[in-house]
Amino acid sequence: MAHNFLSRLTGSFAMPAAENPTVAMVEAAYRHHGLDIRYINCEVPPERLGDAVKGARAMGWIGFNCSIPHKVSVIGHLDGLGESAAVMGAVNCAVRRGDSFIGENTDGKGFLQSLRTVTDPKDKTVVMFGAGGAARAIGVELAFAGAKRIIIVNRSEARGRALVGLLNAKTKIAAELVCRTEAYRLPDEAEIVVNATSIGLYPDIEGRINLDAACLRPGLVVADVITNPPRSPLIRDAEARGCITLDGLGMVVNQGVIGIKYWTGIDADAGVMRRALENLFKA
Repeated sequence: MAHNFLSRLTGSFAMPAAENPTVAMVEAAYRHHGLDIRYINCEVPPERLGDAVKGARAMGWIGFNCSIPHKVSVIGHLDGLGESAAVMGAVNCAVRRGDSFIGENTDGKGFLQSLRTVTDPKDKTVVMFGAGGAARAIGVELAFAGAKRIIIVNRSEARGRALVGLLNAKTKIAAELVCRTEAYRLPDEAEIVVNATSIGLYPDIEGRINLDAACLRPGLVVADVITNPPRSPLIRDAEARGCITLDGLGMVVNQGVIGIKYWTGIDADAGVMRRALENLFKA
């Protein structure tokens, strides 16, 4: 009986790379679905990114993820962009289509899939903390999903203005900026709250965003992008006040599901992937 010893290849280019758990989650899915595919976590310094992409092309990789600091610079090494990646100006997932590598962004899509398990963002008012890469991706996908209004709360005015300007110029959502250092009180019309900052991430696991927790109310949807630990201070505060909560693992798992679909056409089992991460983080 003949054997095929040639695995298909996927992976990730980032720096640093060691703390990224995606490999454990994605390879758990590959094994579960009987796919002979490997996911190789690579630490790639900025000046070698072009070489890494050329290597992926030469070795016939079917796709790869890009994380910090490569999400913008990788665009110059790709052959085209998907719609939301083009609007964001950032890529975290490259997909081989024919002989081309096309840049997609699954950050916001993963968040949206997680959000839709509890609410449809269409016509909703959102308050989002942060204006970095995750916030940009989430803001664009919320706009594409028909959210009505988004209030960006951010400490840095320049970064906040850039995101609000992008959303108002390139999407139909009404975006506005709030810059403040004292605790922010949610407006009564807020229906969804998102932490898209790194506040609460290991090792600063007791870090809290600039939110007056007293204004959290039952029925409000509160989502955090923090994965380590999944039960961030915001999630704990929101649970204590009867909010509907979404932890960062949902977003990360869905990013993986979407990436695997792009690369293989398979609908990966999200439960298998979440359990792989929960076992790592003992969530």
